[in-house]
Amino acid sequence: MQETKTVNRYFIINKPPNMVSQFVSTHDVGLLGDLDFQFPEGIHAIGRLDSHSEGLLILTTNKKVTKLLFQGAVPHKRVYLVQVVNKVSEATLTQLRTGVTIRIKGDVDYTTSPCDVEIIEHPELITKQAYALPDYVSVTWLTITLTEGKFHQVRKMVKAVHHKCKRLIRISIEDLLLGDLEPGAVKEIEEQTFFRLLKIDNW
Repeated sequence: MQETKTVNRYFIINKPPNMVSQFVSTHDVGLLGDLDFQFPEGIHAIGRLDSHSEGLLILTTNKKVTKLLFQGAVPHKRVYLVQVVNKVSEATLTQLRTGVTIRIKGDVDYTTSPCDVEIIEHPELITKQAYALPDYVSVTWLTITLTEGKFHQVRKMVKAVHHKCKRLIRISIEDLLLGDLEPGAVKEIEEQTFFRLLKIDNW
């Protein structure tokens, strides 16, 4: 008797703020199940975003994707659009690019790996979620590209250089882009396209 092959499904969503990256919680929080979409059984989030963060989130029924994407020998880049209070100087950009010391799990100091950091003058061209704070508040928009993912790393990096993170939007993972997906919207991705854009092999 021929074994039936499991057909996995792959989705991206534009996660809005004040929503956790899960379907069940003991806390009174926004859940993925609150989105206006009928997800298949066995769906789960990959590379979670905290409740305050926004943007690109992967959901799949394929249990191998987390290992392939985040635990493999080759690191995969993630790009975040970050709004910080006050203007960011060239000296601060250099600090962020070369590595800053943050506190990580186990209450130990960790120096972040070199990364790409750029000032973005027109964030609205990147995502529809890029709204500004009131005019009397000075802000800078940055893109920060990471190939590592310590807990709350971007927020901790920004804090380490004496800026406050007001918005954090993940806009891409490798070549898988948030694009013009509306906040709260869901898009299904065909399997071969999904693995090609993420630059991972489907074992």
